[in-house]
Amino acid sequence: MISIDLIGIGTGNPDHLTRAAEKAMNMADMILLPRKGDAKSDLVDLRRAICAQLLTRDVKIVEFNMPRRTDRSDYVGAVRDWHDAIAGLWMEQIALHLPNGGRLALLVWGDPSLYDSSLRIAARLPGATVRVIPGITSIQALTAAHGICLNDLAQPVLVTTGRRLGQQGWPACADTLVVMLDGHCAFQTLLPEDFDIWWGAYLGLPQERLIHGPLAIKGDEIISCRAELRRQHGWIMDIYLLRRRGPG
Repeated sequence: MISIDLIGIGTGNPDHLTRAAEKAMNMADMILLPRKGDAKSDLVDLRRAICAQLLTRDVKIVEFNMPRRTDRSDYVGAVRDWHDAIAGLWMEQIALHLPNGGRLALLVWGDPSLYDSSLRIAARLPGATVRVIPGITSIQALTAAHGICLNDLAQPVLVTTGRRLGQQGWPACADTLVVMLDGHCAFQTLLPEDFDIWWGAYLGLPQERLIHGPLAIKGDEIISCRAELRRQHGWIMDIYLLRRRGPG
């Protein structure tokens, strides 16, 4: 019997982990750390640092190479195939290192239940029981860093992706939009004069960067800053909040 703990680690800062997360890490028989290539070595380094700082007992730490998702027009199909491949790698490591069962832990950016597929991948493992240890989300980290409320008084908020914003435009049902997983700055498809933006990258980490203001003024600055940060570090994790501008 395999038990899987999906542990939310916030934005990679060890201070973002809850006491429940720290306890779950120390209860594990094995922690799996994904490697995403040399360009994103910082990502596995952050997980290694969390383990080094918070583990108080000898826990087996195993690293594996994450497969790449194919870029094809059938987006949903490509993602499902990618998840199948990742689940297969998890099962390989379990068979190799936990042949008699045990507790497996994975350190998940943000919260495993918000815009993350670890739960979907874990569901592919036959007979496994899954537990989620929630973490700080990038949405919480963004609004806290800027010192703003998520919503305007009595107004709705919609959380979406850059892909959907770019394809479908601003949704009529929202006053405020939180945009995640946007590799192409989809806010460029909007009329900039109508919106304010609060943007953040590497939230909670030493290299954190924040920009906010009218989209018409700050949009180009964000695009330039994002490109430079990605060039420097080889990877970037960012998120932003857009809000319609009021009269005047």
